[in-house]
Amino acid sequence: MDYMSRALDLATQALGWCSPNPGVGAVLVRDGAIVGEGFTQPPGTAHAEVRALYKAGHLAHGSTLYVTLEPCSHQGRTPPCTDALISAGVAEVHVATADPSPWVNGGGIQMLRDAGVRVVIGERELEARELNEAYFKWVACQQPFVTLKYAMTADGRIATRAGSSQWVTGPDSREYVALLRSRVDAILVGIGTVLADDPLLTARPTHALDGGEHRIHQPLRVVLDSEARLPLSARVVSSRTPAPTLVCVTERAQSEKLAELADSGVETLVIQGQEDKVDIIEVMNALGRRNITSVLAEPGGTLAAGLLAAGAVDKVLVFIAPKIVGGVSAPGPVGGEGVAAMSEALELRDTSWTSIGRDMLLSGYVGRAGPGEARKGTDVFRDH
Repeated sequence: MDYMSRALDLATQALGWCSPNPGVGAVLVRDGAIVGEGFTQPPGTAHAEVRALYKAGHLAHGSTLYVTLEPCSHQGRTPPCTDALISAGVAEVHVATADPSPWVNGGGIQMLRDAGVRVVIGERELEARELNEAYFKWVACQQPFVTLKYAMTADGRIATRAGSSQWVTGPDSREYVALLRSRVDAILVGIGTVLADDPLLTARPTHALDGGEHRIHQPLRVVLDSEARLPLSARVVSSRTPAPTLVCVTERAQSEKLAELADSGVETLVIQGQEDKVDIIEVMNALGRRNITSVLAEPGGTLAAGLLAAGAVDKVLVFIAPKIVGGVSAPGPVGGEGVAAMSEALELRDTSWTSIGRDMLLSGYVGRAGPGEARKGTDVFRDH
């Protein structure tokens, strides 16, 4: 059995719930059998290694641990996992990838080795780094990892010339997107999308962790709305929905409207304006300060172009449906003026194609950033 693969599967279940901590999975093996396993719980509660140790009990002594990220060696909201592993008598630890955060940064591996624990590093490393690519960026530069997602037809249209856009892709792709939402900290759209489609922007995957809908993680819904035009009747405003909403406005927003939104349970945040629009980079800085490590952007063409122009996008997910709409006036996924020469086109790197039902999913990274690679910064958060 591939124990590290099992640990990666467990780590995926932590995404969304564990932020701003990384999603970690741990598997304890003794005499060829799994004796304990676990994944990171919400902040302030047990990490993956501690969960696995608890389930293993006395069988942890002399066992081998397979863990997707370097065990922590510092006192944060919870005690160091390295201390727990050493105290339990774990004999060997396989670490998929090191933790680059300044509060770990090799310290966990060194502490284990100093205690006589054999440490093996690098098994399934690329997958482990991709799983926590948002965390790696956030600890490096205080900004969330932004994934731009859109769906289009085979001829590159996101709607018909009359504005009809439901549904571009099939049910399998829509369920996949709902699952993606449950694994990120925030969903980002512009006011244009809200006015045109009135989306709910919640996670609605078919399979929750315990089979119940109440176990589905709901991300923060972020709307960029410079003049606070968001209708109180919009579904992202309704108090009956299970997810909170944050509206980012500029100084041009009327105080009366902000008060109405507040009375409806919607938080507003005044962001510096740039050419009469909300400054995208300032939004990312503000979200980073709120411990938002991952953002799934589902914008229309105008905001998609703005996000790309601002250099805010790290990854792109394109769902392509086997449909042809046609029409010169039918909108495409990225607006703006675009480039003049093909040589100036933004090229995605480390691309992959996946079949999802009848649709195809293109995944790629913007610029030089690949799986697990973060833009470098000087300051980091330490509330881990």
